[in-house]
Amino acid sequence: MPMKKLFIPFFIACTAFTAAAQTAAELHETARTFMRQGDYTNAIVVLNRAVQQDPKDIEIAKDLALNYYLAKDFAKALETSKPLLDRTDADDQCYQITGDILLAQDNPKECEKLYRKGIKQFPNSGPLYNALGELLWAQKDYSAIKQWEKGIQSDPAYSKNYYNASKYYYFSMDKTWSLVYGEIFLNMEPNSTAAAEMKNILLEGYKKLFADANLENEKNNPEKNLFVTAFLKTMNKQSKLVSTGITPETLTMVRTRFILDWYNDYGTQFPLKIFDLEKQLLQEGMFNAYNQWIFGVAQNLPAYQNWITTNAAEYNELARFQKNRLFKMPVGQYYH
Repeated sequence: MPMKKLFIPFFIACTAFTAAAQTAAELHETARTFMRQGDYTNAIVVLNRAVQQDPKDIEIAKDLALNYYLAKDFAKALETSKPLLDRTDADDQCYQITGDILLAQDNPKECEKLYRKGIKQFPNSGPLYNALGELLWAQKDYSAIKQWEKGIQSDPAYSKNYYNASKYYYFSMDKTWSLVYGEIFLNMEPNSTAAAEMKNILLEGYKKLFADANLENEKNNPEKNLFVTAFLKTMNKQSKLVSTGITPETLTMVRTRFILDWYNDYGTQFPLKIFDLEKQLLQEGMFNAYNQWIFGVAQNLPAYQNWITTNAAEYNELARFQKNRLFKMPVGQYYH
């Protein structure tokens, strides 16, 4: 009996000692495990201890604020995140987290001020331009597109600005940028929950494009943009190929001819990585499968699944290619 009585407090003491012996970094990793499991309360418990051990680690502090936000304790989240903005090691993520908290508190005016302040401090932050654009869009302020465009120009490797810009242009009179930006986004996030939506936008966008009898008409390029002029002129050359309608097969032909003509006439003047990808896929015999992956799914899912069954080798080759690459747009290929 006495042995058992002594064992219990001894076991508790050992457990407490082991926990106390963890470094701030180890506690942080434990908290992130809780966070991935959706257990934000436990993450907060552990992160508070990590902050006590290493109050200078801003990554721990950011995660603490974020977990308060996810746990819907917005007052505590704001109390934790606002001091981070005054730190010399503050980054754009500090502004993103604080902005999310302000929006959760239904304070869009303060949120807009915060985003604009953050952009002044981090003028190349794609996430901040995207967040400000989404905030303006929610208020029916269509200058949102200027923020998404600036995000694409300043931080081309960040995907969300392409997504929002593509959707914006799809619902406008535009016949170029929705297609270009949409395909870039799709390759940046091929497995995104938004991928199906973007494939549909691309299919319908090509229908809208070729619904115009003369793509080179000035009304399709009100800004007199040189890239748009080149794009529409090259697409217009392929218009006879869609006389029987827009299908994955006709689009494969159109886009094959487009790429060949583009690199003959404009490839040097307007280098663009998404066109480089199309050219590579064409050269390596995967362009048909790639177009089926985009347009086949959007047009008729059962027909696409049947295509996969009858073209398994092509499908598997494209799948392997996509699995082993990360598509990123480089700096300097901005033509809007």
